[in-house]
Amino acid sequence: MSSTKGKQVCIVGSGNWGSVIAKIVGHNVQKLDKFDNRVTMYVYEEIINGKKLTEIINEQHENVKYLPGHKLPPNVEAIADVVEAAKDADILVFVLPHQFIKGICSTLLGKIKPTAIALSLIKGFDRLEGGGIELISHIINRHLKIPCHVLMGANLANEVANEQFCETTIGCRDRKIGSMLRDIIQTEYFRVVVVDDEDTVEICGALKNIVACGAGFVDGLGLGDNTKAAVIRLGLMEMIKFVDVFYPGGKLSTFFESCGVADLITTCFGGRNRKCSEAFVKTGKSIKQLEDELLNGQKLQGPITAEEVNFMLKSKGMEEKFPIFTTVHKICTGELKPQEFINCIREHPEHMNFNGTNKESRQQCKL
Repeated sequence: MSSTKGKQVCIVGSGNWGSVIAKIVGHNVQKLDKFDNRVTMYVYEEIINGKKLTEIINEQHENVKYLPGHKLPPNVEAIADVVEAAKDADILVFVLPHQFIKGICSTLLGKIKPTAIALSLIKGFDRLEGGGIELISHIINRHLKIPCHVLMGANLANEVANEQFCETTIGCRDRKIGSMLRDIIQTEYFRVVVVDDEDTVEICGALKNIVACGAGFVDGLGLGDNTKAAVIRLGLMEMIKFVDVFYPGGKLSTFFESCGVADLITTCFGGRNRKCSEAFVKTGKSIKQLEDELLNGQKLQGPITAEEVNFMLKSKGMEEKFPIFTTVHKICTGELKPQEFINCIREHPEHMNFNGTNKESRQQCKL
């Protein structure tokens, strides 16, 4: 395989979304002189019909389990050892379930270029002792001692793989790096906007999965599009309040980028969290059962993120100020029945406003 000896990119993860990104990056680096033509992709090894998944990808140029029917460029090389995949990379693109990030970082510590940078496509949080949460980009930065930027947007993986037009958002405070990251991601059908509000971009990507679970409950209960629209609006308000309270300094304009309202809408109508939450109501099966049955090895992020957010809200005595986030968590864990979802948002704090004054003294949902 030819090499330009420019900056090398490694995709850390090879699920549905990771494979789509590998397809995009693999095509783009071949057209850009400043990048090495070789793109490595860390693949968690699995046996498919008696053969290693890495061998199938490298021979057939297709991830037959997580992105069947879509060819990857031949310059994308699947590697089962994450250290081997990442050791020469100048840009590490992290795209795997957020519960695995600490283990991956521990494995990579001291094994990557000290000058490398990271781009996280991971949507979720991690718990901190004492009742807080930590952003995934902050974990990568803290563990690997390299700068980490973020990409979030209204990007259902299969639609991007089919090259249907969409937008995405990169959060990056460094204009030069932001421009370079845009170069490896942007295509004619996948348009990128770079903003400097990194934390808000990432928080939107995590919180929208909680709201999507609520949208799925609405679908499962057969409550209609008007009700779902209310859940989306109230969910957006909770996302804005969450940033305002816990990550002050975020920009309201960021919520109107693809990472914000656009991602929220598409996930509430077409994402896996909505799909599984609808099935949760209709079948009575557990979240774990539905994940195993419906997601072909992919992981569901909404319920886990709701648990992590609730961990912090509960420790700070703020559950009642975020009724959707709190109620979704309690439904997912069986503490509340799905039928109680609407009752618990009926008196949402946003409905307590009158002439711009929040009537905090009025009775709110008793969770």
